[in-house]
Amino acid sequence: MKETPQSATDVASRTPWQRHVIDPIAAQLTQGITPTKVALTLAVGSALALFPILGTTTLLCIVAGILLGLNQPIIQMVNALCTPFHLPVIYLTVKLGNWLFKVPSEHLGIRMMNHMLWDDPREFFEKFGMTALHAIAAWAVVAPFWTLLVYVISLPVLREALRRKTVVIESCPPPDHPVP
Repeated sequence: MKETPQSATDVASRTPWQRHVIDPIAAQLTQGITPTKVALTLAVGSALALFPILGTTTLLCIVAGILLGLNQPIIQMVNALCTPFHLPVIYLTVKLGNWLFKVPSEHLGIRMMNHMLWDDPREFFEKFGMTALHAIAAWAVVAPFWTLLVYVISLPVLREALRRKTVVIESCPPPDHPVP
């Protein structure tokens, strides 16, 4: 069903809050609902959800969703679903980053790192800043392949799901009465 363009009076009667806050949010919630866009959302969202810096993935997913026109609820759902894998992936990207940059691995105690972060942030970043950059570099090497793999796997599945949904809808008889 096509939307009819809004008249000038409809647009003028909307408050600035509606025009500048509600309308853009509503547009974000409904855009990108095609198998191709959903597959891209799953691929990009899962790659960003595994970015090796804690506390950054939600913002990365928001920005990518806006820039690429991806569906925000789906990308945030993928981000949340990847949460159990985040810490193991951080560990693996640190190991891969150390290997890529030929840095000897050292034991990283989470409690020790947490205390150092809150007691002396400068020392924490001096000691672990390069480790974080190495992990980000390792993620940047792996993420494009991961994104492509998820996209290639999910696209045919989503297209088939849409095809089956269309067949079911077309086989249903029209209702005898209009739905209010």
